[in-house]
Amino acid sequence: MSDCCCHAKPEPKKGPELPSCCGEAPDELRDLMRRFWWGLGLTLPVFVFTMAEHLPWLRGLTGGRVMPAWLQMGLATPVVWWCGWPLMVKAWESLRTLRFNMFTLIGLGVLAAWGYSVAATIFPHLVPHALHHGGEVAVYFESAAVITVLVLVGQVMEARAKRATGSAIEALMELAPTTAFRVVDGVEEEVSLGTVLPGDLLRVKPASRVPVDGVVIDGHSYVDEAMLTGEPMAVEKVKGAHVTGGTMNGEGAFLMRAERVGRETVLQQIVQMVENAQASKAPVQRQADRVARWFVPAVVLIALITFLLWWKLGPQPSLAFGIINAVAVLIIACPCALGLATPMAVTVGVGRAAQLGVLVRDAAALEKLESADLLMIDKTGTLTEGKPAIALMHPLPGYNAKDLLTWAASLEVNSEHPLAKALIAGALERQLRLPTCEQFIAVPGEGVAGMVQGKEIAVGQRALMERAKVKLPDELMEKVQRLQSKSGHTVIFIAVEGEVAGLFAVADRLKQTTREAVDQLHAMGLKIAIITGDHANVAATVAAELGIDEVHASLKPDEKLVQVYQAREAGRKVIVAGDGINDAPALAASYVGIAMGTGTDVAMQSADVTLLRGDLRGIARALTLSRSTMKIIRQNLWFAFLYNGLGIPLAAGILYPLFGWLLSPMVASVAMSLSSISVILNSLRLRWVK
Repeated sequence: MSDCCCHAKPEPKKGPELPSCCGEAPDELRDLMRRFWWGLGLTLPVFVFTMAEHLPWLRGLTGGRVMPAWLQMGLATPVVWWCGWPLMVKAWESLRTLRFNMFTLIGLGVLAAWGYSVAATIFPHLVPHALHHGGEVAVYFESAAVITVLVLVGQVMEARAKRATGSAIEALMELAPTTAFRVVDGVEEEVSLGTVLPGDLLRVKPASRVPVDGVVIDGHSYVDEAMLTGEPMAVEKVKGAHVTGGTMNGEGAFLMRAERVGRETVLQQIVQMVENAQASKAPVQRQADRVARWFVPAVVLIALITFLLWWKLGPQPSLAFGIINAVAVLIIACPCALGLATPMAVTVGVGRAAQLGVLVRDAAALEKLESADLLMIDKTGTLTEGKPAIALMHPLPGYNAKDLLTWAASLEVNSEHPLAKALIAGALERQLRLPTCEQFIAVPGEGVAGMVQGKEIAVGQRALMERAKVKLPDELMEKVQRLQSKSGHTVIFIAVEGEVAGLFAVADRLKQTTREAVDQLHAMGLKIAIITGDHANVAATVAAELGIDEVHASLKPDEKLVQVYQAREAGRKVIVAGDGINDAPALAASYVGIAMGTGTDVAMQSADVTLLRGDLRGIARALTLSRSTMKIIRQNLWFAFLYNGLGIPLAAGILYPLFGWLLSPMVASVAMSLSSISVILNSLRLRWVK
């Protein structure tokens, strides 16, 4: 067995081929990025020269010169028709299906601004003198180009989110090796995983992943099953034990019989659950879209009434006044500030979140966080550090903790058991020097023994003590019972020269910031529930210590998913926070999924939010930022709609009968720019959210 283990080939990093849909988002993103950068480059000169007439601090850049209308047309036209083509397609679809949204407003406004400006540039004599500015006809090319570029910013952000959607599936697929070592008549052969059939005998080598689901028929090892259970300690595998494809083998080797292969494996079922959960997520309906359903037809109706009234009742040339004022209504309704209201606030908010150690995937995550009311949180690696550590050392009279740990760790240096690593780590933390161990013996599943500093030492479970005929006092066993049943600790005994000398209690410790984070989240109005694959008594102990509201323990990945669906059906808006592969389906199905940056790639790619430092206080920061961002967005939208609500009647000429005053296109252009600046300044306040 040993010689075949020494030549284990590295696993290929590329997993099974993904569906083609997973590769479409990057192409879409590249296309939008190209359109955005070209649009930005063409729009900036038009914007600077146009605004320089009204903003003194920009005049130094232009030298007081004015950009001719025909040059503005040459720069803005490709922005509208090539850079903004995806927006125009969406606007057309909304009109064709009569399902009005933001793109309807944007399309109408941009086309009205561009169309009017082209006509005014080619036929300036048709524009009434009242709508000239400084002897020149005023044009709206700057507005058409700017709104196109601003909306493209939002489209780029959405495309980035789409690209991330397939990453969780890809990372899960990569957990399964592409080959397996099949044993036929004692001969070992490396074969493609796709050729493995139920009943095949497979060799699993040290530090490699289990290829498929099956049962151990020979050998001994410890397998890390955190992807399924979330438990930090590897599980011992002996003859007759079940193993799961994708889990990580430890330092031993074993022979297994394949039972479930292909789509029948647990790993493939997790992949399917993540796919289904991600597909079930409905897109967030923007407040602007909801208003647009009635705002778009209202604007079109006002523009039509404006045209008819000016044509029939206005001064000569009445037809020209009718057309231009109707177009002015559509232009003033062009949601420049509206198009900027959400993406600007989201851009600043997401940037501020990153500074605080919180990565937010998209605007939808920020919006949904605000209204969440239940946090379902994994225990291992999320509330806790995710690895076993010494929680208690209890030396009996005549011994001290330092000596016991020194002797135990000196023995465990030779062991591969996860609990051995906890004792060694404890000794290293305390800077203990470990003497050499002699006559080392390992008893699988029970513990280890040997000679350290001339003393006969045994370290292990109760079974090892009984094997060595070490008597365990009743008062010591009462303490063990309390540690195991109430606190969920794993107990390790140590015997010296055939007599029990004390015990170590090993547990997964709470992170230092966990208690503060739970208090903050409760103060923000969230109910908190633990969903974990760990044992019920361990989870209950943690919940009691932290004051957590609900506990759901011993859950498999599909059972965590059921908990999320049940909460959703009960009307709860669920945040799921976790760090493991076993959390991925629940993260994908949640209202908002939050992953620990210290966890697995699969969890992070299934989540909407990632906490870079693995610090749960980041959830409270994310909630605070979400609430602040949504408050800013609502203020921006309110201002944008107020601006349009006041501007449209002025553009229609409501003051002309009383004062003979019409809204100059140039004045409208400045007003639009000022409304956008106000939205930008309001959004920038998010940079100081703590």
